Amino acid sequence: MTKIKRISITWRSFLPVCYKEETNNKPSSPRSVLKPRLSLSDVSITGSPMSISMEDLSTSLVGSNLHIFTLAELKTITHSFSTSNFIGEGGFGPVHKGFIDDKTRPGLSPQPVAVKHLDLEGLQGHREWLTEVIFLGQLRHPHLVKLIGYCCEDEHRHLVYEYMPRGSLENHLFRKYGASLSWSVRMKIALGAAKGLSFLHDAEKQVIYRDFKASNILLDSDYTAKLSDFGLAKDGPEGDKTHVSTRVMGTQGYAAPEYVMTGHLTTMSDVYSFGVVFLELLTGRRSMDKTRPSREQNLVDWARPYLNDHRKLDRILDPRLEGQYSTTGAQKAAALAYQCLSHQCKSRPTMSTVVKTLELLQNFNDIPVGTFVYIAPLETTKEAEKQTEESKKGNGHQNRHDSHHRRGNRHRMRSPRSPTVYSSPSPNDSLTNATNSPRPSHEVKVV
Repeated sequence: MTKIKRISITWRSFLPVCYKEETNNKPSSPRSVLKPRLSLSDVSITGSPMSISMEDLSTSLVGSNLHIFTLAELKTITHSFSTSNFIGEGGFGPVHKGFIDDKTRPGLSPQPVAVKHLDLEGLQGHREWLTEVIFLGQLRHPHLVKLIGYCCEDEHRHLVYEYMPRGSLENHLFRKYGASLSWSVRMKIALGAAKGLSFLHDAEKQVIYRDFKASNILLDSDYTAKLSDFGLAKDGPEGDKTHVSTRVMGTQGYAAPEYVMTGHLTTMSDVYSFGVVFLELLTGRRSMDKTRPSREQNLVDWARPYLNDHRKLDRILDPRLEGQYSTTGAQKAAALAYQCLSHQCKSRPTMSTVVKTLELLQNFNDIPVGTFVYIAPLETTKEAEKQTEESKKGNGHQNRHDSHHRRGNRHRMRSPRSPTVYSSPSPNDSLTNATNSPRPSHEVKVV
């Protein structure tokens, strides 16, 4: 039997700029794609420095055109992480906007970037940073945010992504002011995010995203959705295993119930989380909202019973849509959300099935056109406006004369904004008119 040789290599040899004794600061060129893909299980973090062991290692860890930036370069492209370039902050740390071109690094095309800085006192740490480098350094898909490079100097950890000009889905869906997302845009975002998850689940080495939520879905200029923040991603089960046992992590309101109870992680956990975000798209509500009445604080518990009832569906759809959505499409979308949110994980559809369903939803064109209402002004309104203009142009004497005239005739003038309604002087007369006259009893004369 042939003995397989295992190569043990220190982490220092892969990320040399993390260590002070490394003196070679020459810009690195993009690295080749690693095949087969290095999985997170190939990395053991047992101490410092960390070590990596994998069979037949022939190339570097990261691969696939990643650039290693120096801290000085990142300060240059972000203007020393100035507050004017600050984009936002999450569990990983603050994010700043920057700009790179061939002056920053030969071969780089001019483009804006987002630079994420690991907060050493934040909720995530070096392992989450490393996880992003491993996954996004090797995975490429139109619906995954592109990782351009990283920086690792001393205790500093940075990630450099493509810049997504429209920010996160969370900012668009739950903002109090500004235009609401249209029905067609919401379906487009749902489809894009679903394609990203489907790609991860169908990969040769399966990936479970584990942190699917509205704030992790970024949008480009034409609302193409891309998944970001892979810090909690896990490799899927291998061989005969049906799940991955892991510590429960994620965001309240998005995690699948069986995962929360048992710690057993599967791709169906992601499907449930997708169902929650899809429900947020349909309702315009957050998955958890403590400001609402107690029975409505948990979105899934409140909305799920309505999803398979066509007569009550409009009660939960986002009122900001103002009825501008496909009725048939809304019913099918609700049915899909209902399946994704099934309490039985085996009853949930796969993400590839979700993608096929959402592709069909893009073709429903029975969105009603809003009714155009024209209110004709009363003649008395025009006359009143004309009199007002004449009174402004007149002299003081004329104004006093008009004022006296109006006071003398105030009982004979009627406000155009409050038209007089004539009705019968007594209930008996009204009843008689309703019986003998061909005119309907509810008709009134407005003058």
